[in-house]
Amino acid sequence: MITSLQGTLASATPLHAVVELNGLGYEVNIPITTAEKLPAPGATVRLHTHVIYREDAQTLYGFATAAERDFFRLMIEHVTGIGPKSALTIMSKLSLPLLESAIRAGDIATLAKCPGIGKKTAERLVVELKAKLGGTGLAGAMSSADGGGGASAAPADTRQRDAVSALVALGYKAADADQAVRHAALALGAGATTEKLIKKALS
Repeated sequence: MITSLQGTLASATPLHAVVELNGLGYEVNIPITTAEKLPAPGATVRLHTHVIYREDAQTLYGFATAAERDFFRLMIEHVTGIGPKSALTIMSKLSLPLLESAIRAGDIATLAKCPGIGKKTAERLVVELKAKLGGTGLAGAMSSADGGGGASAAPADTRQRDAVSALVALGYKAADADQAVRHAALALGAGATTEKLIKKALS
């Protein structure tokens, strides 16, 4: 099993990346939320990967963090009707913190807004994954494992989730708020406070 891939980013589109390693070019399927975090072509990149083997092909899927890869695995292995393509679509529309928050809260409406995901599939996501996410979810668990956040600051995923909640309270749609906060986080860096994320997202 190939669990990660590190090499030179040869090219990238919103849904694909080509990583060159030891003279080979690996085509990796990625969600838009990972594409947003990729460096410029020619730079070194590391993707956390999942490989699906079939008789006629093997397909590589890559993610910016191990938590995102693990959530992808949860969806395709435990949710009826969710295959790799549908899982990538969901993760392209919503960030991992918002996905986990929506599942734990039973927010069917937010989940159902993902392209190709109807109400029944959204309900299955909640029913089949809620118990598996636990109290902090994969993103929170990975932040703790990596030593992220520190005693005086909330983990980055928590700050982003709080910023999204604030924008939703201001009238933004959840998916639009999530996208605006993701872009703000990329512009400001991992240490940005919730307040700075909100201001940047509104600017």
